[in-house]
Amino acid sequence: MRKMSNEKLSKKNWFIIVLFCFMGGIAWNTENMYFNTFITNEIYADVSQTAIRGTMEATTAVARMVALSAIAAVVTTFIMGALSDKLKNRKMFISVGYIFWGVVTGMFGFISKENVANLFNLTDEAKILGYTVWFIILMDIVMTFMGSTSNDAAFQAWVTDVSVPKQRPIVETVLSVVGTISSFAVTGVGSFAQAGTISYKLFFGGLGIVVTLCGVAGLFLIKDPPRTAQIENSSSSYLSDLFYGFRPSVIKENARLYLALIAFCFAIVAFQVFYPYLLTYVQYVVLPDNGGVENILKPGVIITAVVVAAVTITAIVTLLKLSTKKRGICLVAGVIVLTLGFLILSTSTSIYVILISIVPVVLGNALVNILFGAAVKDFIPEGKAGLFQGIRMIFAVLIPMVVGPVIGDMACQHAARTIINEAGAEVIVPAKNMFLWAGIVCVFALIPLYFLVKKGVESKEYEEVTEDE
Repeated sequence: MRKMSNEKLSKKNWFIIVLFCFMGGIAWNTENMYFNTFITNEIYADVSQTAIRGTMEATTAVARMVALSAIAAVVTTFIMGALSDKLKNRKMFISVGYIFWGVVTGMFGFISKENVANLFNLTDEAKILGYTVWFIILMDIVMTFMGSTSNDAAFQAWVTDVSVPKQRPIVETVLSVVGTISSFAVTGVGSFAQAGTISYKLFFGGLGIVVTLCGVAGLFLIKDPPRTAQIENSSSSYLSDLFYGFRPSVIKENARLYLALIAFCFAIVAFQVFYPYLLTYVQYVVLPDNGGVENILKPGVIITAVVVAAVTITAIVTLLKLSTKKRGICLVAGVIVLTLGFLILSTSTSIYVILISIVPVVLGNALVNILFGAAVKDFIPEGKAGLFQGIRMIFAVLIPMVVGPVIGDMACQHAARTIINEAGAEVIVPAKNMFLWAGIVCVFALIPLYFLVKKGVESKEYEEVTEDE
């Protein structure tokens, strides 16, 4: 195991990890955050109450889009993850996938009720709204296919192939930080589209171009590591490999992997209860309740935000250092702290309460994502990364993105907070009670986590490497 402990990631591989994580985050955050605001701000901005009643509420449209996108993501990852193992070629799946991922993202700017009405020769307002929503959902599924092929199936497997257990907490930390930065970048640019300063066509088109260029760069930068080429050719059929992770013997043999995935699943479901509605919540609830952007930019609020950021970063760095020896304790702490943050968010729409809640939410989310992500990669058997990407997607994407938004939609419908659109119709918008439900769901992550901690949360390879040192 000394050889494994001395393995290092090259500067080139670090650059590839950061670049493709950032650009993948750009595409995913555009889809997960701004397709939702696009539906509310553009598609539902001027429709009548009759049209809404004849189709669906905006929050319901978002929930259905997220759920169907998740199903597409999992099916794609199952098929493409196993196929990338069979062909022993992550590079082409990543690069070509990113190219088309960006193209489809850019095409979203051309979707409008007028274009859909002309395309299908429609005149009835309810039908136009319904067809437009389902056209957006269909395009979202196509985009998800591209993203899941390149990022979830191939890129994640490539990262597993180029790293060893000792490096993975660091790699996951970098992936988490870069993913957060990409989220801020998208939010910064997207805020102009959300405010109407720039068009959604320009917003989606611009981001689509940079993602496509990243894919082109991958054709020249990415090289499959020796581990990928050394993947043993399975004697089983491709169809059999698709269902490899469902075999009872495989589940029993990799019990810790499945316990980690189940616990991770509850935490992500909790996040998905509110995440698809977050920007709409800020735009139509938080800003009005706090007197608009002008009041939020007061010195007292800015100072509070700076203090919160400093405390959060310090806490994350401290706990991540501790997590190298106390992963189990830090995972439990992460889930508890994350739950606490959700519960605080559910109590008020005050900007000060929201800023205070950011500390436990960001801290807990960082610990949960980084440590669970590292644990899952550690527990995947050597040479079978592609075979398990589909299983990972079931717990990390399918269940959370199907169940979470539905819970959030029910919470919003129950609270019945509305705005009046340009046509004078009432449109339901998100409410703070969705965070309460997120907190309730998050608590359930402690059950499988308890059994995982009892079995041990470190991989055997990681423990042996640590002992060598």
